[in-house]
Amino acid sequence: MQAEVFFLGQLRHKNLVKLIGYCYENEYRMLVYEFMSAGSLEKHLFKSSINGSLPWMTRMKIAVGAAKGLAFLHGADPPVIYRDFKASNILLDSDYNTKLSDFGLAKDGPQGDATHVTTRVMGTHGYAAPEYIMTGHLTAKSDVYSFGVVLLELLSGRQSVDRARRSREQNLVDWARPYLKRSNKLYQVMDSTLECRYSRKGSEVAALVAYKCLSQNPKSRPSMREVVKALEPVLGMEDFFPVGPLVFTIVVEEDKVMDMKVEVEEKHQHHHQNHQDRHRQKYPESAIHGGIVLHGDNGHIVGFTGTLRRQQRTLSYHRERGA
Repeated sequence: MQAEVFFLGQLRHKNLVKLIGYCYENEYRMLVYEFMSAGSLEKHLFKSSINGSLPWMTRMKIAVGAAKGLAFLHGADPPVIYRDFKASNILLDSDYNTKLSDFGLAKDGPQGDATHVTTRVMGTHGYAAPEYIMTGHLTAKSDVYSFGVVLLELLSGRQSVDRARRSREQNLVDWARPYLKRSNKLYQVMDSTLECRYSRKGSEVAALVAYKCLSQNPKSRPSMREVVKALEPVLGMEDFFPVGPLVFTIVVEEDKVMDMKVEVEEKHQHHHQNHQDRHRQKYPESAIHGGIVLHGDNGHIVGFTGTLRRQQRTLSYHRERGA
C-alpha cells in the first residue's frame, strides 16, 4: 500500500490509474482508485463470454496504451520498474482505454552507473523475466519481457500458463515464441475466436514485437519507447478480410459465362430481414440459387444449374460437330 501511495501520489499519466485517496487507520487500510467500468483485460480475454471475443483493433489499442504507460514509468526521474505487469493489472474504461493499476511491487530503477537493482524475486509466475527469476537482478527490460507475455496473450487468446492444455503448450512463451517470426506459421498462434478478422500485416508486426520482447537476453529486448513506436502504426493497418456472407456473381450472356466476381454482403442489416430479403434488397433484378447470384443478358434471370446444363450441352454439341 505504501508503494502505491508513494508512486501514484507523484506520477500522473493518462495510462496510469488515478489514486483518488486512501485510508490508514489502525489495522484498516484502503485505497480508492478511479472507477474503470470495463474491468480488467484478464476478464475480457479469459473469463468473459457474454460480449464475445475482443476485436482485433481493440486488442491493439489496449496493447499500445499499456506500452505507453510502461514507457512513461521507465522514462521518469528516477525510472520506475513496474515489476508486476500482467493482464489482471491492466484496467479498461468503457471505451477500452488502458490504465495500469496495482503498484504494490513497483520499485525505483537503477540510477547513475548502476545497471540493475537487486531485490527479492516477486511477481507472477508466467510473466516474470527469466534473468530476474534466476538472479534477482531487476531492470526496465524485466518489464519489457512481461509486456511481451501480455502482447502474446492478446494475439493468442491464451493464458501465460494453462495447466489444462497439453504439456508442450502449457507455457505460452515456450510454445508460441518459435512461430512468432515465421509469417507462414503465425496462424497457429493467433486466437481462433478472431475468425481471421485481423490485419495480416498488423499481426506480423505485433508478433515480431512480442518475439523481441521475449528474448532470453535482456540486452536484445527493445525499450518500451521503441515498442510504442513499432505498435502504433498497427492501429492504422486494416488489411483484413471483411466480414459477411459471400455473394458469388456470375454474368451470363448467350449461355456463356462472361464474368465472375465475389463480394461480401453488408452485415449490418435489420434483424427482421431473412437471407432472401437481404439479397432482394441489394440485388433487386437478380435471382438466387444455391447462394449464387446470376445476371442474364437483357435483364433476364437465369438459374445456375440450368445455365451449367445448357453450357455443357453447347460444348458437347460443338464437340460432336467438330468430330
